[in-house]
Amino acid sequence: MAEKQIVAQQPSAQPSDVSSYRLFQLISPSLPIGGFTYSQGLEWAVEAGWVSDRASMEQWLGNMLFNSVATLELPVIDKLYNAILLGDEEQIHQSVNLLYSSRETKELRAEEKQRGIALNALLRKLDVSVPGVEIGAYPPTQLLGLCVAAVHWQIAPHQLKQGYLWSWAENLVMAGVKLVPLGQTDGQIALLNICDQFAAALAKSEQIEDWMIGSFTPSVSIASSLHETQYTRLFRS
Repeated sequence: MAEKQIVAQQPSAQPSDVSSYRLFQLISPSLPIGGFTYSQGLEWAVEAGWVSDRASMEQWLGNMLFNSVATLELPVIDKLYNAILLGDEEQIHQSVNLLYSSRETKELRAEEKQRGIALNALLRKLDVSVPGVEIGAYPPTQLLGLCVAAVHWQIAPHQLKQGYLWSWAENLVMAGVKLVPLGQTDGQIALLNICDQFAAALAKSEQIEDWMIGSFTPSVSIASSLHETQYTRLFRS
């Protein structure tokens, strides 16, 4: 609770007139960090027949949403955002290391690192930074870069988490449209149905205590591991 009160009291946590547009830019598929090249195990799940239609894809994504995104990424965003506001280097290191240790396969760790490197390079070119926080001093992760940009552009943490959820779902649904394959209409229906669960995911993330932060998605880990040797692949994970 103390950390959340700190966020509410910081002037930089208040949204600016253009903060929503900066958020749209951060979560846009045109952001050059390669998000569209990853399926996070979905490609192998389709190959294995675990995901074969819109209903099974929604079930797959729902499992990821409530047992990884809500319990790992969203709480880590809160911790990183607060640590950046306070210039707490130790907390930033702890949060980044926790995120890396929770990526259970070679491909998922590589994805985290590669997205982070790409986003860090982009933020440097855009002169996006936070005084007292040298982003290059930490292992590169997408979440750290997003939080630095959010603090810089005065995007409130709740807005950032909403945007992250949308970006995550859109990327994976579009991957499913190509892989299953699904028609564009089924893809949009799936996206609507997943988005309807975001409020519950956000509420769950608010109940996650520090010792509870982590991911429990064994099916995703298995799919990601087997994807490394999949014969034909469109995606990098």
